[in-house]
Amino acid sequence: MGSEYQSDLCFPQLGNISCRKPTSDGSLSFFPRVFLSVACVLTVLLNLLIIISISHFRHMFFCSDPRIGQLYTPTNLLLLSLAISDVLVGLAGMPLLIIMSTSCWYFGHMACILWNYLTFICQSASVGNMVLISADRFAAICNPLHYPVQVTVKKIQLCVCLCWSASVIYCAITFKDNLADPELYTACIGECVIGFGMIGGILDIIVNFLLPLSIIVTLNMRVFVVVVHQAKAMRSLNKCVQHSAPSRAKKSELKAANTLGVLVLVFLLCFCPFYIVPLLAIKYEKMRSAVKYVYYLYNLNSCVNPLIYATFYPWFRRAIKHIVTLQILQPGSCDTNILKTKRDHI
Repeated sequence: MGSEYQSDLCFPQLGNISCRKPTSDGSLSFFPRVFLSVACVLTVLLNLLIIISISHFRHMFFCSDPRIGQLYTPTNLLLLSLAISDVLVGLAGMPLLIIMSTSCWYFGHMACILWNYLTFICQSASVGNMVLISADRFAAICNPLHYPVQVTVKKIQLCVCLCWSASVIYCAITFKDNLADPELYTACIGECVIGFGMIGGILDIIVNFLLPLSIIVTLNMRVFVVVVHQAKAMRSLNKCVQHSAPSRAKKSELKAANTLGVLVLVFLLCFCPFYIVPLLAIKYEKMRSAVKYVYYLYNLNSCVNPLIYATFYPWFRRAIKHIVTLQILQPGSCDTNILKTKRDHI
């Protein structure tokens, strides 16, 4: 009996201070485990394609025609930052989630805290990037005449740097107790557990949930109202002047707003349950079993974003073709114009 008990321990030589190995009831079933593994690989590969596409092709940042290329450069920088945060979630967050759910933790308490710290930085930066994307689209749709002057590449670069710096500092403050004492919340050796006090939990809900959610919803509601008015104006304009240049420009902006609106909507659908369900689980015990699944959903958002690009952005599909067929290795491939038409710009 004793040998059977020891065989279930993560560290049999440590006896009672060792954690027990996850059982079939406490770990992921086979299908969710495979699903998460596939999602992890797809998250990394698809977001790497986004990063290569935007970084390699110069027309994604600079265009010989100032009427079409320069206007959308700031948005591409934000999408690049979002893809970087998503690929890091795929490299750090998802593997950590699989390991913590299916096996013992053999890498030590400090490695557990630092790995979680990195994951939280990427997730926090992803939230910040979505706020910046919403603000960028708000400025482009609601104030298009001043947008090229007010929103420049240097300003967006500064905003992205501030976003990542703020995420690092904020997570360092949140993880202060865990970093000071990595074993603070562990009950036994062989588990990877982090915890936050009441103040840290309230701060996380405000900074990572209520505040960005309010900003994203408010900005996108304003954009939606403006888009509706512009759509009505376009229909009236098309009755008088067909195929006019202003009409085509408005269509390009409306298409960009719709696409990024889908991006934000999917983000909110993955983002909100992560905070709402655990709060409900405090009062309703039946909700506790769903807590881990909303965390899987939250991480899955990093995989969905590139799929949205592939569905709505023709330039991304062309970029994938160039990358997969290794055309990007040819001399001068970075000068290839994968945008081709004005309507491909975002």
